[in-house]
Amino acid sequence: MSIWLPFLAIDRWQCQADPDATKRATVLTLESAHGPHITAVNEAARQSGAQVGQRLVDAKALHPDIDTANADLDGDRNLLERLTLWTQRWGPWSMVDGSDAMLLDVTGASHLRGGAKALLRDIGQSCERRGYRARPAMAATAGAAWALSHYGEHYSIADNDNPLRSLASLPVSALRLDNSIITLLKRLGLKRIGDIGRVPRKDLARRFRNHRNPQTNPLIRLDQLLGKVPEPMVPLHRQDPPRVTRRLIEPILHRSLLDQIIHDLANDLATELEAKRLGTRRLEMRAFKVDGDVAVRHLEMVEGTRDPAHICRLFASKLEDIDAGFGIDQVDLISIWSVPSGLQQADIGDEKQTIGTSLPQMLDRLCARLGQDAVQVPVPRGSHIPERSFGFVQPDDSIRSEQGELQFFLRPIKLLENAERIAVVYATPEGVPRKFRWRGELRTITLSEGPERIAPEWWKEHSRVRLRDYYRIEDETGRRYWIYRDGVTGDGRGAAPDWYLQGMFA
Repeated sequence: MSIWLPFLAIDRWQCQADPDATKRATVLTLESAHGPHITAVNEAARQSGAQVGQRLVDAKALHPDIDTANADLDGDRNLLERLTLWTQRWGPWSMVDGSDAMLLDVTGASHLRGGAKALLRDIGQSCERRGYRARPAMAATAGAAWALSHYGEHYSIADNDNPLRSLASLPVSALRLDNSIITLLKRLGLKRIGDIGRVPRKDLARRFRNHRNPQTNPLIRLDQLLGKVPEPMVPLHRQDPPRVTRRLIEPILHRSLLDQIIHDLANDLATELEAKRLGTRRLEMRAFKVDGDVAVRHLEMVEGTRDPAHICRLFASKLEDIDAGFGIDQVDLISIWSVPSGLQQADIGDEKQTIGTSLPQMLDRLCARLGQDAVQVPVPRGSHIPERSFGFVQPDDSIRSEQGELQFFLRPIKLLENAERIAVVYATPEGVPRKFRWRGELRTITLSEGPERIAPEWWKEHSRVRLRDYYRIEDETGRRYWIYRDGVTGDGRGAAPDWYLQGMFA
């Protein structure tokens, strides 16, 4: 189905403008090299002679009192994307088609609304209730649906058995060709799609043999129209994700009813995911309102899950700010990102396990409450320099990597953000210190182990960077530290070595 919104920009302006302003002749303008030109007009401006594409100065010559407003192309695009998402209440996927149209897959869905004609009428009236005039049309191919919505009768449906018969009377402009090609075809006497079908194909193929772009080759467009050549389409979702839906007989207004619907949908989605041996990493909830708006909420999980209770707990904090308006009449729960997840043996015993205490579930709950950017986890980095051997990232699969890998040296549990310089008292210049002063307190070293020498990353550092000799030490109170000597006496890379404290053991 193609849904054309021929007056999208001016309809959007009228929905946002003052009611008195909409009664006056108004045009939307955009700056150009030759001054402002008109991109959209309301009905009063059209009756006064203003036209789309006309220069503003020419329109004011006809109607000096005409009002102007700046066109908002980005706002129109965002609105079209929201409407495209909203149309998925009638079909599994949809996509933006140009700057003022949408494509919707309604395969096998028309009978749910009382037939194809009733479905078209339902979509058209729903758009008009939102304030946007629409021309929907249905066909077996995207090209045929586009042609009927733009040039056919209102609520047109193509004949799938003989689509060319339904489209033969349409102008060649319905083939979505460049203006220069349309002009050329009209000069050749080919003004209708049916006219092209009556011309020997080899003659047209010879005339347009160097045209590889479908917009400049009427034969390619005609084959796409008839379904002989596939036409690439990029829907909002490239493949149908696991989805569960609740269509409500009566719109709901209260949060408790929405929570119950989310609970039911989570159980249904868990069953569908289990059948496919999948777990969800990203969930999207869509609440379709009676007034045509769509409330969308997202969830990000650290690992794939299909636990309904966990999903409901995460959504609990996401639904607090939803305004039901005049009511919500449909709720969808979609697994946008699914990952393989094997079947698990259910617990045979009677003891109830504690729910929500695993690390991934804890991170999910923190991210849902604080935001995805507020939670970070440490991950290893490819460097043997201690302060460069780790980093922090947002929660993902890295937290499930094995932590029991072989380590050649014992590292402290806590590293300081920046190593702090300490004053030491030597027993011998090259040996471990006897005492050291850190943060104003003198400590006596009773036990020590080392040194562990760490060389600089010569492929990154300049030649003056010095070697480090690390020691694990313990003071008289039992506290354990990780200190190092920066440099070796006589290495030719500076004065006497300095000492630093970089970490602490448990």
